[in-house]
Amino acid sequence: MRREHDFRGRAVPLFCIYKSTGKMNTTEIQDAISEAIVARGLFIVEINISADNDIEITVESEKGEVTLDDCVEINGVFESKFDREKEDYSLTVTSAGLDRPFKVPGQFRKAIGTKVEVAMKGGRKMVAELTGADEESITVRYTAKEAVEGKKKKELVEHNDRIPMENVNSVRPFLEF
Repeated sequence: MRREHDFRGRAVPLFCIYKSTGKMNTTEIQDAISEAIVARGLFIVEINISADNDIEITVESEKGEVTLDDCVEINGVFESKFDREKEDYSLTVTSAGLDRPFKVPGQFRKAIGTKVEVAMKGGRKMVAELTGADEESITVRYTAKEAVEGKKKKELVEHNDRIPMENVNSVRPFLEF
């Protein structure tokens, strides 16, 4: 043991406690659970890892909804691949949720034919039917009251617009009550 001297010249032990950072990475997690994800008809939306190794895996179903059984199964697969004592992690497996914006192409594809809330850069918001989506853009159908030439009152006009993704802040499911 190394010794340091205090201000009075006495030898005092110097202790160093090292905790393995053991921070996991998203690639190794994705590789470990991808087979189980695909087998259940799911896809990964997001994997978040905090500085304390608190891991949140967000999944979505290709068709239908994510069930509790889906989350429990993915949790079990994860725990079978990673030693909790060695990695020192906490784990949450969750569905994407209806209030969260879409993050991956699979979510956009799944939402085609449904109403979505689109928040544009510049502050404009609209509720529209998502009719198409790819890596570069979304296509939406919506109606808006507009002035029509030769008419005194504004009329409803239907639009089918292709919006580049660089003009979009977020897209999320539209919930009607």
